[in-house]
Amino acid sequence: MTTALLLALTAGMLGAVNPCGFAMLPAYLSLLVAGAPGTRGAVGRALTAAAGLTLGYVLVFGAFGLALAPLAGWLRPRLPWVTVALGLLLVAAGAWLLAGRRLPAPGRFTRAPRLTRPWASTVLFGAAYAVASLGCAIAPFLAIVVTSLQAGSTPRGLALFGAYAIGMGLVVAVAALGVALVRDGLVARLRGAGALVPRLSGLVLIAAGGYVAWYGWYEVRLAAGRRDAFGDPVVLAATRIQRALTDALDAAGPTTLAVALAALLLLAALSRRATRRSCSRGG
Repeated sequence: MTTALLLALTAGMLGAVNPCGFAMLPAYLSLLVAGAPGTRGAVGRALTAAAGLTLGYVLVFGAFGLALAPLAGWLRPRLPWVTVALGLLLVAAGAWLLAGRRLPAPGRFTRAPRLTRPWASTVLFGAAYAVASLGCAIAPFLAIVVTSLQAGSTPRGLALFGAYAIGMGLVVAVAALGVALVRDGLVARLRGAGALVPRLSGLVLIAAGGYVAWYGWYEVRLAAGRRDAFGDPVVLAATRIQRALTDALDAAGPTTLAVALAALLLLAALSRRATRRSCSRGG
């Protein structure tokens, strides 16, 4: 059982950087950077966002594995077109930010509790991340987690599902917390050029969304047997980056990621304490 849990944990970590959807991670991080800082600290914002994205991701995978697996043959050929659509939506969001505008939010949510809007939006983004990743990452999930559930071993399947979610969440939390801590310092240094950070985030979003859409189109061409899909230079270059990330995560393992997360949390606490001391001396 311990070996199976470790495999599920590792599969969750590698699922965050799967070939189909790994460009969604910098897209998500760019949205985190572009968002207006809330009254909660950077740590709270980052961990809430990471938890929401992870929840959306694993819920889609769980629903697909348990309820939609019998329809996988019908759904699989259509998933690349969904990936293309998601990529184009990211490009549109990036262009909106690049134009110096904020991402729109429905007016009726402006008085909602502070956790509602970021939580809901990151869960939805995590679901989109999962949909884009289904073609590449669903097979290990089905083999490790859903097989146990469908075989009637519910406690084992739930434990593996939890391990998969923790693995995914570790990668996302470390990335989100690192970006959130850098963001606060970056924004403080760019107060005279406040529009620069969202526009840089927009550029990242356009690049990431463009790749997501391109990868979906690559899968469409590949399924159709088109020769121009073989040796696609964009996909080959991105695959080399993705493999390097995968190899690095695989070599690091969950223990290293957990230590990195603890170190970032400690750094955030020390930074907050130093800021409070500075304020008290100034006061």
